Amino acid sequence: MAKRAVPEINAGSMADIAFLLLIFFLVTTTMNTDFGITRILPPPVKNKNATVDVKDRNVMKILINSHDLLLVNGKPGNLNTLAQDVVKFMTPHPNDSRYPEVKEEYFPQLGKKVMMTKGIVSLKNDRGTSYKMYIEVQNELAKAFDILKNQESIKYFGLPYKDLVGKKKKALINKLVPIRISEAEPENVGGGK
Repeated sequence: MAKRAVPEINAGSMADIAFLLLIFFLVTTTMNTDFGITRILPPPVKNKNATVDVKDRNVMKILINSHDLLLVNGKPGNLNTLAQDVVKFMTPHPNDSRYPEVKEEYFPQLGKKVMMTKGIVSLKNDRGTSYKMYIEVQNELAKAFDILKNQESIKYFGLPYKDLVGKKKKALINKLVPIRISEAEPENVGGGK
């Protein structure tokens, strides 16, 4: 018996098909995006030699040591209550020297003056602080300011902040509740490894 020649397969269009499949999967595949800590950075300081005098009562000092332990204003802190502690500190308390000073600020959108706190949250961590603990503290701080924004939003518009419609309303709440977090460079603050 004579052997028959096997016909060749034309592979010229295989490259085109592979290319089209690659394009299809690139276009239709969703990539996981990493989410970070959203912060609007302050503008650069024009005069770096200028000193800012902030009264001690206006600063809530949060310190994370290398053993991931919290100190809040020099006393042991609890991560589970940190958000509520920040909310309490940043809520205006006129005539109470245990809390930050307040100032009245006029808001034309509301047609009235509103009591504003001069409070600042100061966060400092040790170089040995774990990334996990640092992020957990940042999340609690973000939660605290979200609570404050929701309180103001419900007070003035009857809706939580996330449900507000319109940039002007959200901008007003952002002015009423500015995120005032000061973060210092990490250093060896004690309890080192």
